Amino acid sequence: MKRLLAVLIFVALPAFVFGASSSASLESVDIDVSDKAALQDGARTFVNYCMGCHSAKYQRYERVADDLGIPHEVMLEKLVFTGAKIGDHMRTGMQPADAKAWFGAVPPDLTLVARVRGADWLYGYLRSFYEDPARPWGVNNKVFPDVAMPNVLVSLQGRQVMGCKQVQREVEGKKQYDPLSGAPLTHEACDQLTIVPHSGSLTPAQFDEKIRNLVTFLDYSANPDKLRHQRIGTYVLLYLVVLLIFVYLLKREYWKDIR
Repeated sequence: MKRLLAVLIFVALPAFVFGASSSASLESVDIDVSDKAALQDGARTFVNYCMGCHSAKYQRYERVADDLGIPHEVMLEKLVFTGAKIGDHMRTGMQPADAKAWFGAVPPDLTLVARVRGADWLYGYLRSFYEDPARPWGVNNKVFPDVAMPNVLVSLQGRQVMGCKQVQREVEGKKQYDPLSGAPLTHEACDQLTIVPHSGSLTPAQFDEKIRNLVTFLDYSANPDKLRHQRIGTYVLLYLVVLLIFVYLLKREYWKDIR
C-alpha cells in the first residue's frame, strides 16, 4: 500500500509543480532534437549563461559531445570552463555555500527540468523576464511570478518592461472581429511585455531562436535516448502489424471448420 501511494504521489507531482507557478497562457514551441545545429547552439548558450549557477550533473561532457557531433578537443576548449575532464559530469563551478548565501537556496540542477516543466513552459519562462524594481534582482517573470532568479539573458534580449497596449479581444481562445467591417476588436491590456528598442544584442526573432535552441538542448538533456526510443518504437509497431496479419490468418485456419 505504501508503495502504491508513493507511485501515485510521484505521478501527480508534476501536475502540482506546473500549477504552482502561474496561470499565464503558454505559447507552443516546436523543437527538433535531431537538429544538431540547434543542439550545439543550445549547448553553447547553456554553458555560457546557465552553468554559472546551474549544473547538469546527470550529463557528461563526453556524451554531449558525441551526441551533438562536437569533437572532444573543441568541447574542452569552447564549452568547459571549470577545468573538468571530458568524461566528467557537467557541474557548475559555484560552491553550494556561496549559492545559498547569494540566492538563499542552491539553484536547482537542470538535467531533467524539461521533463518536469515541459518545453512550452521553459520557452515561455525564459522569454518572460521583465524589469521590476520591487524585486531583489530588479526583475520579475510573467510565467513564474516573484522568481528569485536574475535575468541572465538580458544582454541578448534587451530590457523588457511590463506595459499597456491595445490587443485583440479573445473569447474562449477565439479572436473577435467586428461583424460589419471585419476589423479586429481590441482592448487595452496592461500586462503586455515590450522590449526597449536597441537595448539587446539580438533582434526579437534572433532571441526567440536562441531560446528555442536552448530549450531543445534541455529537452535532449532530459532524455538523451529519445530518438533511439522513437526508432525502436517504430520497429515494434511494424512488428506488431506483421504479427497481426499472421495471427489473423491463424485464427481463420482454426475457425474455418467451426461455422
